[in-house]
Amino acid sequence: MAAYISNIVIDAGADFDQTFNLESSSNAPLDLSGYTATSKLKKHPASLSYKATFTVSFPNRTQGELKIALGSSITSTLKAGRYSYDVLLNDGSLKTRIVSGSAIVTAGVTTG
Repeated sequence: MAAYISNIVIDAGADFDQTFNLESSSNAPLDLSGYTATSKLKKHPASLSYKATFTVSFPNRTQGELKIALGSSITSTLKAGRYSYDVLLNDGSLKTRIVSGSAIVTAGVTTG
């Protein structure tokens, strides 16, 4: 499975979520039953530290739906700019980078 490239925009100080509809090589929904996933945000891929860890959920595993999210308490700590992120799937024996891309964090004006 090759990584799906998807660039995202995160508004600093606001809740963020993004749902991905993953497909198998035959263009059918990828059955995510039995998988776990992790997702991190870094300033750049080679960075030794990460800026945030996304919450990963599976709204509909059999239909290939995977969602990443960050709460406003986390996005409010991010500085505006370009970051990198990815999603790593784990079936218990094999880890696969399924989604990756750039994340643009935009500065907010309104707070609270």
